[in-house]
Amino acid sequence: MKILLLGGSSFLGRAFASEALARGHEVTTFNRGRTATDLPGVEAVRGDRDSADDLARTAEGRQWDAVVDTSAQQPAQAARSARLLRDRAGHYTLISSVHAFADWPARVVGEASPLHECPADTPPGQEFSAALKAGCERAVLEHFGAGRTSVLNSGLLIGPHEQGGRLPWWLERMARGGRVLAPGEPGRPMQLIDVRDFAVFGLDLLTAGTAGRFITTAPPGRLTYGEFLAGCAEAAGGGGAELVWVPDGRLTAEGPDRVQPWSELPLWMPDGPEAAGIWRADTGRAEAAGLRCRPFAETARDTWEWLRQRGPANDTEPDGRKRGRVLHGIEPGKEKRLLDAPAPLG
Repeated sequence: MKILLLGGSSFLGRAFASEALARGHEVTTFNRGRTATDLPGVEAVRGDRDSADDLARTAEGRQWDAVVDTSAQQPAQAARSARLLRDRAGHYTLISSVHAFADWPARVVGEASPLHECPADTPPGQEFSAALKAGCERAVLEHFGAGRTSVLNSGLLIGPHEQGGRLPWWLERMARGGRVLAPGEPGRPMQLIDVRDFAVFGLDLLTAGTAGRFITTAPPGRLTYGEFLAGCAEAAGGGGAELVWVPDGRLTAEGPDRVQPWSELPLWMPDGPEAAGIWRADTGRAEAAGLRCRPFAETARDTWEWLRQRGPANDTEPDGRKRGRVLHGIEPGKEKRLLDAPAPLG
């Protein structure tokens, strides 16, 4: 097959490109060439998807069997590409997010759950919001057609080449060893999907010509926070990390050491009605269509190996590009104060 990847050089796009090449497909990537280097074996086309001329020049006189859009953030971007490519490709895979659902994360969501209100013709240049993903979906379906489009509502992606730094931060923290602040309680469920499993599933649907919407993340109940942290400690090895579980209430208490959920302690969100469905998205339809997820231990091990090969996050790639900075993690002094604070009486 001939596949056009809108994006295709970093993390999710890279995973799609790698899997497609391994299957013997011809892959064209369209991106600005600023985030990361394209994989050997792809046809790398430089351009900005916000430029109608750049995209039109790429598509002129060409045909693809399928498009995989990993980079649409604005409905106007999605509309432009779907409108331009609808007569030049047979299938369109749009990577959306569970953020597109209006009820998430407060409620469990499924494919039939309502989307945020965001029209397909939303003007470009909007400040990022969860609703924009819903607008991207409407734009592609309107211009490319539901019968030739698959929408993958992604859960939280982890794995080698991760840019956000959530799993990498925990791995590097475990490698430093010592007492490690473990937030909440170990039995709290999680839903994380290895980026490579996501790409495998997306390409399986694409090659079969399957249309429709699929919530694409690990099935509920496969992983707990305790298993996640233990897996990180095992993968990073040898640092002698000791998990010290600190209740949500102490972490969210008002004061200078109040912890910011999600960012200071990655992937931690205290229990509450506003997050009741965060790790409980219904993946039954994707599982029935063939979604399979590898054990977390394998993802942690491979991500740690990639981190060791990559080196410090602030270094540069061989061609001079800056590697992505880790965006998450609690300051060591703050972590120590929380660990040293006496537990409240009663």
